[in-house]
Amino acid sequence: MTSPKSLLDLTATGQLSVRFLLLLAAAGLYLFFLYQRFRKGRWMSVLMSVLGAAAAVYVGLALMLWLLQPRLVFYPAREHDWRPEEVGLPYEPVRMYTEDGIELDAWFVPAQNASYTILFCHGNAGNISHRLDSLLLFREWGLNCLIFDYRGYGHSSGRPSEKGLYQDAAACWKWLTEVRQIPPETIILYGQSLGGAVAANLAARLAEQGGPQPAGLVIESCFSSLVDIGRHYYPWFPVRWFARFRFDTVQAVRKVRIPILVIHSPDDEIVPFEFGHKIFENANPPKQFSRISGSHNEGFLQDLQTYQTIWTEWVEQLKNHTSSASKKLNDSSL
Repeated sequence: MTSPKSLLDLTATGQLSVRFLLLLAAAGLYLFFLYQRFRKGRWMSVLMSVLGAAAAVYVGLALMLWLLQPRLVFYPAREHDWRPEEVGLPYEPVRMYTEDGIELDAWFVPAQNASYTILFCHGNAGNISHRLDSLLLFREWGLNCLIFDYRGYGHSSGRPSEKGLYQDAAACWKWLTEVRQIPPETIILYGQSLGGAVAANLAARLAEQGGPQPAGLVIESCFSSLVDIGRHYYPWFPVRWFARFRFDTVQAVRKVRIPILVIHSPDDEIVPFEFGHKIFENANPPKQFSRISGSHNEGFLQDLQTYQTIWTEWVEQLKNHTSSASKKLNDSSL
């Protein structure tokens, strides 16, 4: 028996085949038209026609790329495929509101004797239910974690946008520090892929405000900016001219003064390794660059031992850095 989903797939495939045949027929007619002119010796007419068609195709593709940018950047999934209780993960469901009235869905996962709390900004696809592996690891390593869905993702309301995602992360920071009353200096901002740009932007905003700062910032498998990644995939287009989103991680880390850890894999098939290095090079000290092996989405599991060592050693360094900073502050106040 054919499922409704299979019928939908078959319908989409049929529509695609019809469009392809129509396009093929149009191309055939156009080539026949050019051939007739070529036979009559109208060389200049043929050349101008070809150049005009090429320009039209280029402009059409550029326009399509501009219009489809939101779909290329954001891949939200509304339904939760898994729940924390299915893997024995204790958690507290959280609902919070952004400054522009969007309701966000989040999970707070506690760990025993946790010295730090992670504010987890996930990537551009799926939702929080697809990050249980990371949540399990953080709890095992003694780290609390607040993971949230951006607007338009999972059970959060609204539609995703660059400004909106920044507001979402700010609302989570406010909830942790004001509602949960977790000391800011014990919060680690962490972002995967697109979430790295979101976490970096939050760190930059907090630095500009000059209030209590988070303990550190971790950027994993992230691009230097959306313009850079656009140039990588579409080198024949002037991406900077018509980019509707920036997500400029490099610009953000230049404003940050807290410890930064950049994690990237040279095997990353989606975000080139060089972009991770670019983020690191533009960050202020104290900073650390660590490499793992494996793919963009699964590298942390494929190279789990290395990944765990990176995290545990960096958190230990973070404790030493916090202790040194506190000692300097106390000495200066004497």
